[in-house]
Order: sequence, then C-alpha cells, then structure tokens
Amino acid sequence: MNTTEEVRTSKTKNEKSCCGPECCSDENTDTDVAVDEKSEAELKEIVKEQYSKVALASNESNESSCCGTTSSCCSTDSSVGYTIMADEYKDLKGYNPDADLGLGCGLPTQFARIKEGDTVVDLGSGAGNDCFVARAETGEKGRVIGIDMTPAMIDKAKVNAEKLGFSNVEFHLAEIENMPIENNTADVVVSNCVLNLVPNKTAAFAEVYRIMKPGGHFSISDIVLSGELPAKIRTAASMYAGCVSGAVKKEEYIDIIKNAGFVNIIIQKEKHITVPDDIYFDYLTKEEVTEFKKSGFGIFSITVYAEKA
Repeated sequence: MNTTEEVRTSKTKNEKSCCGPECCSDENTDTDVAVDEKSEAELKEIVKEQYSKVALASNESNESSCCGTTSSCCSTDSSVGYTIMADEYKDLKGYNPDADLGLGCGLPTQFARIKEGDTVVDLGSGAGNDCFVARAETGEKGRVIGIDMTPAMIDKAKVNAEKLGFSNVEFHLAEIENMPIENNTADVVVSNCVLNLVPNKTAAFAEVYRIMKPGGHFSISDIVLSGELPAKIRTAASMYAGCVSGAVKKEEYIDIIKNAGFVNIIIQKEKHITVPDDIYFDYLTKEEVTEFKKSGFGIFSITVYAEKA
C-alpha cells in the first residue's frame, strides 16, 4: 500500500496546503517525529492511522486527495495528476471498483499463477482488491484469506465481500508477523506494496514461509531502493507511511527472502518510480534536491516470485 503525498489542489488563501507531511493526518498528530526514534509498535500505529483514514474516505476522495495514489494537489498546475506507484487493475478478471483504493505499486495477482482450487493468502489485503481478483482465479473450490492490521480496512473488505456474495473469501485482523493461519496452508501468497511498511521484514518473510505449503509460491509487489535516502526523508514518519522510508535496498530485500528459505527467486517485473520534486521540497531545500537527484538514488517497484521447496 502507499499514501505518499502526490499533487497540489487549488487552495484559497485561507486554506492549508495539502502537500506537506500533515496532508493525511490530523493537525494534532505528530507524523514527522523521526522514524529512528520510534519503536516498531509506534511505526505500526502511524501506518494504521493513515490507512484507517484512507479506508474511511470514499474512493473518490482517495483519488482526489493527497492520501491516495492518484491526485492533483501537489503540482503547481492543478490540472496535472501523478500516478506515482499504482498500476491499473481495471482490466483484471474479478476487479471490483469498491475495493480498489489505489494503494498498490504493482499487480501481484496478475503474476501469481493462481490455479483453480488454490488457497491464496493476501498480506495487507486492504479493502479486498487483490482478494477478489484472486477469487476469480481460484473459483468456488478455492479459498482466499485476507490479512490486514487496520480494523477499518477489515470492515470495508468484509462489506465488499458480502455485497459480492462470496462464501470462500475471508478477512482477518492480524499482523503479518503473526498470522492466525495454520502451517502449510497457502498454495499462493500475494501482497501489494505492504512489506515495506513492516519494520521487521525478516520476521514477516519467516511467517510467510511458515504458512505456505511445500511447493507453494508467492508473488509480491513492493518498493525497494537503490542508493541512500537523505536523513531528512529517511527519518520522516510521513514518508514511512508513504512506502518510501521504510523500504530497503533491492539486494537486501532479496537476501531476506533467500535467508527465509525460499528458492527460485525471480523478479517478475520492475519499474522506476518518479517522485515529483514537490514532494521532496517538503523535506529538502532546492539545492539539496538537486544534489540528491545527482546521487543516482532510485525508488523501484518490483514484483518478486519465489517458492517454498
């Protein structure tokens, strides 16, 4: 999932700009206390708070505000919109617009090789978007399990599933590092832009390994980095919730997967993410942004496949 501030709406003189770290938070919420000063529990609370607001907003509000992935409130031209991370789901079988909050950075279910009758687990299932796409692949004989740590997202997903009349799609409130799923349950695990938000990625992938059947596999879309983030961005809590400062370098990400015991690791898709300067200007001076862009730093969305032997 991602909630990076993206565009700038036309504002009257008396309205507060929506481009800063306060964009998706209440005025009384301190979202920019340095990330490295926060515990894992505190980081998770930041994420839950931000994504609760997204879940409780309408889809239209998410698409036109700084809390969604497609909006027009951080560009100097209000007619310009950026889609920073999200890929388009609308052409996928099983797509349900009520479940699409525009919070992903890939299309993991498109690459997941789901077969009829499979048990599929979606990590960070949000409003159910990937679960419903997976349900179209696994069919009535399969089982789809969504895991999310945000109560408002679970509530929204359950409402969506009830509207669709699915009896084999279920949603559980839980953290990815401690899922209420038996060992060797999943044929396929999917996730879309969520693992970067988990402080302990080693524990998360160990848990994925535990719940997966021998011979099972995952397809996970996530954000990874090349180069070094400036400290002002790396320690910004709002950029953590925005899927940037919690991300790790691609090599480290792949090593975590290998060390969890997975084999046959393949990068199924990779794309460079271009972040508008307007976002960086909330944390860096113009000169610092210029130097930062010269450093060769990059933000990438990758979709990774791996198997449990």
